[in-house]
Amino acid sequence: MELYDVAVIGGGNAAMCAAIAAHEDGASVIVLERAPKEHRGGNSAFTGGAFRIAYRGIDDLLTLVPDLHPDEIENSDFGTYTEDQFFEEVVAMSGYRADADVLETVVSQSLPTMQWMREHGVRFVPIYGRQSFKVDGKQKFWGGLTVEVSGGGLGLMERLYARSEQLGIDVRYEARATGLDREADYWTIESEAEKVKQSIRAKSVILATGGYHANVLWRSKYLGPNWDLAKVRGSRYNTGDGISLALDAGATPHGNWTGCHAVFYDLNAPPFGDINLLNQQKNYFTLGVVVNADGKRFVDEGLDFRNYTYSAMGARVLAQPGAVAWQIFDAKSVDLLPDEYRVKHATRITAASIEELAAKLDGINQKAFLQTIQEYNRSIDASVPFNPAVKDGRGTAGLSIPKSNWANAIDTGPFVAYAVTCGITCTFAGVKVNTQGQVLDDSDQALPGLYAAGEMVGGLYYVKYAGGVGLTAGSVLGRISGKHAAALAAGTV
Repeated sequence: MELYDVAVIGGGNAAMCAAIAAHEDGASVIVLERAPKEHRGGNSAFTGGAFRIAYRGIDDLLTLVPDLHPDEIENSDFGTYTEDQFFEEVVAMSGYRADADVLETVVSQSLPTMQWMREHGVRFVPIYGRQSFKVDGKQKFWGGLTVEVSGGGLGLMERLYARSEQLGIDVRYEARATGLDREADYWTIESEAEKVKQSIRAKSVILATGGYHANVLWRSKYLGPNWDLAKVRGSRYNTGDGISLALDAGATPHGNWTGCHAVFYDLNAPPFGDINLLNQQKNYFTLGVVVNADGKRFVDEGLDFRNYTYSAMGARVLAQPGAVAWQIFDAKSVDLLPDEYRVKHATRITAASIEELAAKLDGINQKAFLQTIQEYNRSIDASVPFNPAVKDGRGTAGLSIPKSNWANAIDTGPFVAYAVTCGITCTFAGVKVNTQGQVLDDSDQALPGLYAAGEMVGGLYYVKYAGGVGLTAGSVLGRISGKHAAALAAGTV
């Protein structure tokens, strides 16, 4: 039987940060990744790579992006995003239910952790294409997000795996953990690597296998009716394995078991995330309007920055007739849309007139749709200037469902529609941890040598999710758990 100081179960951002941190502190480390090598990286590989971090200004950002050109600094308004802002926004979006001590740790360690990641080869860049608009000659960032990883989530995972290979960390693919038992001072992990069963002993185990978003049975059980119909935006391998292992080992279930992050997703996307067909999400509905098959709007598209509302849109569209909707834009707004709207595989419908567009929307009530657009156009207060970088207050009046900000008339051809449905990204439930990433039992006592990080940690998100928090929380708690597990193996804690 093989013996390691630390065994990491999972292969995404949180898992690899944990493995690198544990190795860095002297531990012998093995990583068991359920997916084959070509599909490694978990949900992290499917993300845009945005990190939500607390920073005081350009000097902090330069520690992450030291190669910023002077012209970029001069022509960009990076602003600030304080620890208080970060904490208050996320805790408010949880309905003030989030574990405050764990969230405070994520917030306070966000910048130091990103700096640590940069030391290990992760390259950060400003999110010019997705999180800034040019206002008065300067790129102004909005919604609390300023930096992303070069190459997105896939680039993030390529760099973390490259670093793990440089360090000589033992990574095994197609290695699904099927059992976890505590014996004396060790955990025994039963797994099947490349169809060969094996037993591994470790002083500490870090579980980072994600939530249960790809488990159709659990989705139906916990999220409710029709959630078995949702497309899976990310990894098909996140089926709740780590949660089950932890619960069987004595962990307490924690978090929002009926909550999830789900977005507007291309109607004709494959049922599971495909690393070769990224950008299936359609998250810039704030710049247009969204209608269902009845031809009616059903959300306030301008309620807030998309970073604070997009993760609830999957549930909204899933509740519409046929679980389908269309995002509608005209020539004034289409040039503001980011790359996810320009990929060849997008279900895009174009027309020279709004009447022609209506005729092309398969299954929609054309008469009601045209009436919806007319009423929307008439309701806009055009005296308020349009500014996509702030909540501009340019809204509608007299509609049963308002558009609170960024309301522009849909009246200038060519017109374009994108057909969307529900794409689930991750679930909000998991196990309870403390600020060291240790898994807790129902008495809030740490289970010896057992840690969790990433999306299987419950207690951070309830109902709503702020964009970019997931990667940050995964990195922070991954790094912390890796360091603590290494110290436990060395006998220094």
